[in-house]
This record gives sequence, C-alpha cells and structure tokens, in this order.
Amino acid sequence: MEREKTCCFTGHRADKLPWGGDESAPACLTLKRAIADVLASLYADGCRHFICGMATGSDIYCGEAVVALREEHPEVTLEAAIPYAGQEKRWPVLWQRRYFRLAEECDKLTVLHRAYTPDCMMDRNRYMVDASSVLVAIYNGTPGGTRNTMLYAMRQGVQIIELEVARSAK
Repeated sequence: MEREKTCCFTGHRADKLPWGGDESAPACLTLKRAIADVLASLYADGCRHFICGMATGSDIYCGEAVVALREEHPEVTLEAAIPYAGQEKRWPVLWQRRYFRLAEECDKLTVLHRAYTPDCMMDRNRYMVDASSVLVAIYNGTPGGTRNTMLYAMRQGVQIIELEVARSAK
C-alpha cells in the first residue's frame, strides 16, 4: 500500500480511558464520533488503507470505525498490526470477542513477533508509523506508549491528528 494513502492509530487502552468499560458514557460517544469524523476527512483526502494495533480501547474503537467507513466505501482496507501472537489471551472475554471479530474484518494480518518480547509493542508502533503518512492519536497527556509513538511519528515527519481525552480518575 502507498504510504501517502495510509493512516495508523495509537491511543490508550481501555483501562486508561476515563469511562472505563462504560462505552455509553458521553465522553466515549463523543470520542467515537470524533474518530468517525476524522476517518471521513482522511478518506476525502485520499486515505484508503488503515492500520490498527489491535489493543483494547482506542485501537479497537478505531478499527471498528474503519469497518463502518468501509460499509460506505468498499475500497477502504484495514490491516491488523499485531505485536505478538496471542496478545489477546489475557484480556477479558468481551475484549477478546471484539478482537477476533475485528481481525475477521481485516484485509491483512501482520504479526510482528511469535511471542511477547519487551520491545514488541514499540516494534508494532514503529511498523505502523513507518508505513503511514498520518497517525491518529487518542491521547490524555500521560507518559507511555501513546506518547512514545507520537514522538516517533514526529521524528519521522508523519502528520499527527490528536484526539484528546481526559485523564482517567484512577
């Protein structure tokens, strides 16, 4: 796929989002609308391939939004960038179901490591950024993988579209 027509995502996992598991919370619904709006805008700008890191929370929200976009625009493709085989095995069952449902919708599955390694998450993030011209970041201002991915994207000259969320009350 052409880098100029590719977008990837980074963002916080479900436990770092302020609504926890309550996706009916107004802040979550607002974020999901913002994701859909950004995807529509990116599509209008020529983006056709999207890469999802397949983690709980932000990644899966974005991947599901790409699937919805593809209903209107069948030429849209979705790639799962999986940091290691079996990443979902320790997740709650509901997240596992969403993961597998989303994986079935993907046009391509890229598994970066056979098993967990200390660097596998960042390897996945670098892979996505290196293949993309745009990074959509769901970010609450805290240190961690999302910030590191954004910093890497900046160094690579990748456009960043930041969707801010409040910090979790935890």
